[in-house]
Amino acid sequence: MEATGLRLAGLRPPAMKILLISANTETAPSPVYPIGLDYVAATVSPRHNVKIVDLIENTAIEKLTGLIEDFNPRLIGLSLRNVDNQDAFETKSYVDNYKELISLIRKTTSAAIVLGGSGFTIFPSALMEALGADYGIVGDGERLLLLLDAIEAKSDPSCIEGVVIRNKPFSGFPDNQDRMFHRSFNVDSPHVRYYLKHGGIFNLQTKRGCPFRCIYCTYPHIDGGNLRLVDPDEVARTARMLQEAGARYLFITDSTFNCSAEHSLSVAKAFIKARLSIPWGAFFAPFKPMPDYYKIMADAGLTHVEFGTESLSDPVLAAYAKPFRTDDVFSAHKLALNAGLHIAHYLLFGGPGEDQKTIDETLKWADRLEKTIMILFCGIRIYPNTPIHEIAVRDGLITNDQDLLTPVFYRSPALNMNQIETRLREHASMRSNWVLGSGNEKTASIVSRLHARGRCGPLWEKLIA
Repeated sequence: MEATGLRLAGLRPPAMKILLISANTETAPSPVYPIGLDYVAATVSPRHNVKIVDLIENTAIEKLTGLIEDFNPRLIGLSLRNVDNQDAFETKSYVDNYKELISLIRKTTSAAIVLGGSGFTIFPSALMEALGADYGIVGDGERLLLLLDAIEAKSDPSCIEGVVIRNKPFSGFPDNQDRMFHRSFNVDSPHVRYYLKHGGIFNLQTKRGCPFRCIYCTYPHIDGGNLRLVDPDEVARTARMLQEAGARYLFITDSTFNCSAEHSLSVAKAFIKARLSIPWGAFFAPFKPMPDYYKIMADAGLTHVEFGTESLSDPVLAAYAKPFRTDDVFSAHKLALNAGLHIAHYLLFGGPGEDQKTIDETLKWADRLEKTIMILFCGIRIYPNTPIHEIAVRDGLITNDQDLLTPVFYRSPALNMNQIETRLREHASMRSNWVLGSGNEKTASIVSRLHARGRCGPLWEKLIA
């Protein structure tokens, strides 16, 4: 390639200006730091001049035109975190928002537009067609550097695994994801300052990939099915860097923090060694752990445990392909509670195998879990490349080629879902610690006010009586 030849000769082609935009504007239940762009920026710079813009800030879109004109990027990368809120109670699609954003960009600049992020990786072909971008990156966003090399060399990028090109068939998901990934972080960036002012919550990653095969989950498709572990000492160094930058709470973005108990314990011990002093939280699978597991985690600063429980009926857990059962949930809950941790359980009603009896069972057992938040979802969002998609086709709920960009939910044929939704709303209305879906504007407003008063963290524990 021409670009490679120039480098071997000691002549580097001129750097490109790259604008990376986090397109997420959802703040319920709290704003989510765009960690993916830190990894992309670390890979693309210092070779190229990179600027990050986060549209979650209220005035960011209003200022975007002027920023693009001033910076004059050659390429704009749009990170699409989600295509919808996955909430059947109050479903919101973000695709129209993305269309408006790209229309604004097209009116301002002729820069190439590249889509990426987890939302794009789930729907690469559909989003390329719907949004009219020039390129897309599926899987690890760090692959953007390969695309930039091809553009510099004026070579055909269609041979690069994971690169999608407008009006060309997508060759498929890349087999080889990056094994090494490093993060860039600039405390002086405007988007960093926003999160410092709004709760001080920053994200941290200890691994990529997920070894589980839960029927509804997109993580194995997005990150791969094999674990790619970050060295625990490097995780701790990054955590200390964020702490020293002013972070007041860290959330670990791994699909499941404890899917490798050994690695998660090593990370916790590295936090202790590095003298991390700010609290943190993560998603956990409610396995029955070793007796002192959550005590070690608490000693390392863990304060919030979010369990992906989904059901408290063993037949439904089996149907969902969950790697635990109800007894394990109670064991994990008790040990986390004894360690002094705040606990939340996510429950997912109405999937395959669900009927009135299993719902009764889940509600009965859920009411016996002490001092916890219950976060309820009804119906399972159907995504391509997941087992639930195959099940829905088999059950005749969707066709194999059906457009799923518009949210479609699996609802058990054995249930009247309107009645179930009504029942869950009534059950939750009598319990202050039960939350429907992703929350609502009222919940987000309360969290925002508490953050403005200097409180940090997710704050859902304030709902526990």
